Amino acid sequence: MAAGGAVVDVGSFVALGDSFTEGLDDRLSDQQGYRGWADRFAEMLAERRPGLRYANLAVRGKRLAEVAAEQLPQAIAMAPDLVSLAAGGNDLLRPGGDPDILAGIYQEAVRTLQAAGCPVLMFTGFDPRFPVLRLIRGKVAAYNMHLRAIADQHQCYLVDLWSMNVLADPRAWSADRLHLTPDAHRRVALRACEVLGVPVTADWREPWPAAEQVTSPPARAWLAARQMDLRWAWAHAAPWAVRRLRGVSSGDGIPPKRPELLPL
Repeated sequence: MAAGGAVVDVGSFVALGDSFTEGLDDRLSDQQGYRGWADRFAEMLAERRPGLRYANLAVRGKRLAEVAAEQLPQAIAMAPDLVSLAAGGNDLLRPGGDPDILAGIYQEAVRTLQAAGCPVLMFTGFDPRFPVLRLIRGKVAAYNMHLRAIADQHQCYLVDLWSMNVLADPRAWSADRLHLTPDAHRRVALRACEVLGVPVTADWREPWPAAEQVTSPPARAWLAARQMDLRWAWAHAAPWAVRRLRGVSSGDGIPPKRPELLPL
């Protein structure tokens, strides 16, 4: 649904998905957990609807089929006014991730939620800009085309992350290049409010602060970028690959951070 319509009255909200919705890497001040776009979005909703009830069932590392099998039944049992569904990225990162197959699973999840009377807030995938991650750009684009068609067919609310140009700035991404920084999570929450017609006092399109200009010879700048890529590969890509070989997930044994539908 296009933004700018009537304000959606949401008294209860359940968020489903993976690390994006769990909130990595938007750490809470006590360092014991993550905040993320969904928490921020719920807080913005609660400013207009005191007593808003909110649950977040998302767990890092979850694939789309796992989200559908494990989180959907719990969300439906809560009978919320709104359910967000953002998943599929972990599938696309793997060699066998097929956008067409994923779209079928996603559409069935939307049908199941709507049949239970739950309006759905959908999210497209991000536009991957970093080296190596650019290799899946075509798959993400194909998946997004499916998601836009599903949103149109089922009249779901859709947050188009691909078109959020502010997220093309490297400052929107944490060191692992997969998860958003706190300010980027804030911008996604503002974009979700815009889609639902919820008035906010900030604009997600606001430009990033002007970066300090550092002039370096092209060869030196190229070398510095490659050194950064190598550090990323050692610190983040290699552990991810090891987990794939071992058949384990970063979310194994981690429970949802907010499993019950409770007031903020």
